[in-house]
Amino acid sequence: MPLLEVTDARLARQFIALPARLHGAVPQYIGPLENEVEVVFDPAKNPKFANGEATRWVLTDATGTVIGRVAAFLNRDAVDVQNADLPTGGLGFFECIDDQAAANQLFDAGRQWLAARGMQAMDGPINFGERDRFWGLLIDGFDRPPNYGMFWHPPYYQALFEQYGFQLYFKQYTCYRTTAAPLHASFAKKAEDNAAEFHFAHARKQDAEKLAQDFHHVYNLAWAKHTGVKPMTLEQARNIVREMKPVVDERLLWFAYRGTEPVAFFISLPELNQIFRHVGRRLNLAGKLRFLWEQWRFMRRSDKRLFGIIYGVVPEYQGKGVDAAMLVYARQAFIDAGYADIEMNWIGDFNPRMLVTTRSIGATIVKTHATYRYQFDRERPFERSPIIR
Repeated sequence: MPLLEVTDARLARQFIALPARLHGAVPQYIGPLENEVEVVFDPAKNPKFANGEATRWVLTDATGTVIGRVAAFLNRDAVDVQNADLPTGGLGFFECIDDQAAANQLFDAGRQWLAARGMQAMDGPINFGERDRFWGLLIDGFDRPPNYGMFWHPPYYQALFEQYGFQLYFKQYTCYRTTAAPLHASFAKKAEDNAAEFHFAHARKQDAEKLAQDFHHVYNLAWAKHTGVKPMTLEQARNIVREMKPVVDERLLWFAYRGTEPVAFFISLPELNQIFRHVGRRLNLAGKLRFLWEQWRFMRRSDKRLFGIIYGVVPEYQGKGVDAAMLVYARQAFIDAGYADIEMNWIGDFNPRMLVTTRSIGATIVKTHATYRYQFDRERPFERSPIIR
């Protein structure tokens, strides 16, 4: 089976088109925006190329039909790549027919490319970018459509990875609840107890600078010390706010404040795949116009779904009920805005405290993704992702 490195526009188009051809008949399938996948591999648009590199392959059968694809990449600034004990690169964007020999050929290509660059292991399927999208293999929840920024995978992919020798590095849980489901009575009590010391409010789109500064402050205190997470610059926070602006609903951006200091946030967006499934796979001029129309229709519905992106509490205020109080106010705002359901961005099994918090609000796991690791030295003892304490 010929394996071709993607070096021209024709092969790049075949790489992009494969998932829809393989899964387009599946009712649950919603493909990612092709533009957003293309950006990942564009050195002019993906900042990871500043100190990194990536390559892609497509696999064809004897007739020249593409039957598989994969990408390999390494970001030399990443914690796992810099790990002197086990430098680990990335493999992602895997798609393939149900054929172990074909999958093995794709995995071999990624392994050999990374080994030639000094890597001793590879994680996959992951993104040549941040963890908030294109990360993990779907291993449970095949009956539900993917959230925006995530892939839908068929069940047989798990066997293709595991039979090659990939081992589970961590599981990723997507949790769900309805907004109408009541919170435990203790949440209202915490809101009452915290009312004098804290206040709670959603962001304002017109005050983008305040939103960026508040997000930056809480994020760096709540998340930046976690393994694999680097501090965010204020300019990066400003860029995130600018990128969110076309799709944001300010009623979904909640903060807790002590005086003027932001101490917690729960950042959500409308679940965009509910819109994009009616738009198509390319966000060209026609796609953008169709998106604006579908977005207008979506925002007038009373059964909308929101997608929880990130949640954090400044360590000094953890365990004091500030987050629970914030959710009391946020939940009512969600209901008033016509959001009926919440799905939350994946939470790794390495973060048990966050999973406890999720269970405490009555959310249940509805999808599971897996991040796998393949160690090139097969005799080396395998260790799973460390638990956040």
